[in-house]
Amino acid sequence: MHKTFEKIGIIYNSDVVESKNLAEKLLKIFNNSALMNVDNMSADIDLAVVIGGDGTFLKASRFYSNYKIPILGFNVGRLGYLTQAKPDEINEVVNKLKNKEFSIENRLMLKANNETALNDVVIKGVNCARSSTLDLYINDKKLCSYIADGLIISTPTGSTAYSLSAGGPIVSPEVDCFLIIPICPHTLNMRPIVVSSNEKIAIKNHENPAKLNVSFDGQVDIIVENEITIEKNDNFAKLLVLNQKKDKFYDILKEKLHWSLSPKK
Repeated sequence: MHKTFEKIGIIYNSDVVESKNLAEKLLKIFNNSALMNVDNMSADIDLAVVIGGDGTFLKASRFYSNYKIPILGFNVGRLGYLTQAKPDEINEVVNKLKNKEFSIENRLMLKANNETALNDVVIKGVNCARSSTLDLYINDKKLCSYIADGLIISTPTGSTAYSLSAGGPIVSPEVDCFLIIPICPHTLNMRPIVVSSNEKIAIKNHENPAKLNVSFDGQVDIIVENEITIEKNDNFAKLLVLNQKKDKFYDILKEKLHWSLSPKK
């Protein structure tokens, strides 16, 4: 049986006017709720209702994964692949929460250098204007060297994001794996690979300078010397999923990405 959400945090993005407006509406609907900016979130809640696009949702998911707090997203952005509902579905969402018509999914996350990612970790040389030579190690054994613009280490959740644009496969979030995708590889025999989520992935740079630019969900960037190790994060992002048809992974593929639909005449 699902727990009762005694205190709900309503998180909005101040850069999006619609986000603040919808947040104020929800504040009046939910009893014992708190209004928060995505840049100033609090863990003193039982459920995080995030209003914005995928960027807002990703930022909130990384923060609340540390506290095992589930998150539910309203989309007021462009694509909103990770979000569950639209602004005109407020009443439906409230009813499903009250009737406990939902489930909570644990989504794999990545970690490296005290940072986390729900979608992906992107590694490039500090000189982004040229290709880099990047060595890939799996469990301390060298697998191959890439001459490429960079590498994407993606979760199944991130397989429909940057990974997809770089030619990676679409993977159901229920699959326990990570994806390794080269960005614009210089040779045709370099292809994306899928590895177990229990593998330790290391990337080394042999360029001069040997520094690496590492990006987490495209939102947090760090510079590291020569090498970075990426592993499964100890915590999961907990996504609250409303029990309705469109919440199924393959239905969302068709709705958001127009998957399997014939071109319009």
